[in-house]
Amino acid sequence: MTVVSLRRARVRYGPLEALHGVTLAAAGPGLTVLLGRNGSGRTTALRALAGTVPLSGGAVVWDGVDVTGVPAYERARRGLCLVPERQAVFGSLTVRENLALASPDPAAALDAYPLLRPLLERRAGTLSGGEQRVLAVSRALTARARVVLVDEPVQGMSPSVAARTYALLASLDACVVVAEQRFPPALRGRPAVVYELRRGAVVFAGEAGELDRPGGSPGPS
Repeated sequence: MTVVSLRRARVRYGPLEALHGVTLAAAGPGLTVLLGRNGSGRTTALRALAGTVPLSGGAVVWDGVDVTGVPAYERARRGLCLVPERQAVFGSLTVRENLALASPDPAAALDAYPLLRPLLERRAGTLSGGEQRVLAVSRALTARARVVLVDEPVQGMSPSVAARTYALLASLDACVVVAEQRFPPALRGRPAVVYELRRGAVVFAGEAGELDRPGGSPGPS
């Protein structure tokens, strides 16, 4: 089992504090969902786990080891894959070249997303927003990472492709953490741990099934 966690994590952007002592844990194989409106801190929490923003307080712990001071590139070498909301592909490279950065054989990515096959020789920067998102997620699926962090994975995708994307992420043999504004309908009925953030603090932590119970968090609306 792999576990990554934030422990009383604080992150500042200049004079503003984006995370106010956030504690959360994500275990894998399994799926963890971070919910929150824009400005809630969900993206910052992902970036803190990945090491792309420094903590001003608290710690990042991975399998019992404090990795707070470990740079992002070293966390990537150890098996962490971050798919940011923006600039998640290399626009000047072709789709085939983008896929090769994650795996020398694109077969698994093309099996997951056949729509990429006719786009292999296209430069990624010429793809639509949804197609770029598919490419970015497909790289994460084939990277064989131990920890996969994805910010708004299905942005711009059609409903059918979005549903397939969540099914693929949920089936990964990895610790998968996704950040969304609302709990994805495609994940209803699937086991998942949910954290809801508001204004940089955790206001709900529990199983996905608790969201539908009286008193459960309804998530952002």
